[in-house]
Amino acid sequence: MADLASLQATVRGRVHGVFFRAFVESRAEELNLTGCVCNRPDGTVEVQAEGERQKLEKLVEHLKTGPPAARVEEVVAEWAVYTGEFSKFSVRY
Repeated sequence: MADLASLQATVRGRVHGVFFRAFVESRAEELNLTGCVCNRPDGTVEVQAEGERQKLEKLVEHLKTGPPAARVEEVVAEWAVYTGEFSKFSVRY
């Protein structure tokens, strides 16, 4: 059975107004992950994702790069136990 996990990541840098959330949603769907992504008032992007740990690790690598207009300065990833809380991946506003 796959090693399931939960990820909460905070992305800092130039990540608002550069299609970062759409980028994350696309990558998460390609990796068959569930969860959500949202802009935070402090200028960061928060990502909550669940699925196979190996795929979540690939998502973290994508977060470190972001879309072409982004400038990622830092990604802080926190790992937790899989909860099954999400049915799909979505952008939250």
